[in-house]
Amino acid sequence: MAFKEDSVLTPDNHIEKNTRFIIQVSTDDDDDRPVYISGNFNNWQTQDRRFLLEKVSEGNYAFDFPGDFKFPEELLYKFTKGDWSEVEIDQYGNKTPNRSCTSFEGIREEHVYRWRRNWLPFRPSQLPKVHLISKEFEIPQLNKTRKVWALLPHDYDTSDEVYPVLYLQDAQNLFNENAAYGNWQIDKKLAVMSDYGIGKIIIIAIEHAEKERVLEYNVGKTLLGEGQGKKYIRFVTDTLKPFVDKNFRTKPDREFTGIGGSSMGGLVSIFSGLMYPEVYGKLMIFSPSLWVIPKIKFSFLDFYDPAETKIYLYAGGEESETMVKHVVKFKKRLRKNDPERQNMKINLSINEEGKHNETYWSDEFPKAIEWLFFNDKA
Repeated sequence: MAFKEDSVLTPDNHIEKNTRFIIQVSTDDDDDRPVYISGNFNNWQTQDRRFLLEKVSEGNYAFDFPGDFKFPEELLYKFTKGDWSEVEIDQYGNKTPNRSCTSFEGIREEHVYRWRRNWLPFRPSQLPKVHLISKEFEIPQLNKTRKVWALLPHDYDTSDEVYPVLYLQDAQNLFNENAAYGNWQIDKKLAVMSDYGIGKIIIIAIEHAEKERVLEYNVGKTLLGEGQGKKYIRFVTDTLKPFVDKNFRTKPDREFTGIGGSSMGGLVSIFSGLMYPEVYGKLMIFSPSLWVIPKIKFSFLDFYDPAETKIYLYAGGEESETMVKHVVKFKKRLRKNDPERQNMKINLSINEEGKHNETYWSDEFPKAIEWLFFNDKA
């Protein structure tokens, strides 16, 4: 194969070449997932169809850059299977540095030893410190007590940093290996994320009320009856958050404070954020039980807080016949309720194969954390 060498440096410091440049990638760990190249040439997008590699044979891929492609002076890139949770890693499971190239002609051969799968494997040294705040934290609003946990960054004790905070419902299912229905594995996901600089956050995990879980997470009068959700929300907002801000190195302002959960935990988190927009600037809502309030009204909620609110909405296509429909409708109603508002940012993520369980919420957790807390461009 013959290549013509002819390059021009454009005014914006990009190199425009009239030659072919092909990257060939071999991998020891092949599967059915497609391979993408992402880098400083496409704002590090991981699922850019323009940069999908062609599968030449089992374990071998290639990408032929277009002849009119404008290269940066130094090409920085990585290979992924379509998401940072599925990025290339070395033979030991460690993060790999960015690949680099300054010569854009001929064929460049690369090799990938392994790929992450759902953000795993993880380095044990990066696991967050799991701290039991109290076995019986008082909930004066409900005249009850509850077990509450804090997951602190792995280097919390040797650092003087301050951190954003995310309050999560259903602590029993977040990092407990013995959970009956599996768990989100947030400890392991945070360990991997710390390698990429997106895991420095404090998670406050609040255990649910077992048999009274639905009662506590049900806000107002719904198809499930009269709930205690408003009292529970006041507990998290007026009692627990001040305690956390006093006893841990937090960034207490709303732009660094989030709340979230799944199913009924997602529902009560929606109302937490909408009832107290001055407290929560970020909402992580997975598979919310919107079916219990099919005619939800927003008239009593304060939508006119001028500060920015980010809402990450997730739904799975195989959860129920109505889950995706309800979530899409909910997003539209949020927008319709305040069409002029530019500060409400909503990321709607739908997995058509997603089921209503911890496995799929676990997969979504790192993506939501990154978008909510560590993505200034969103």
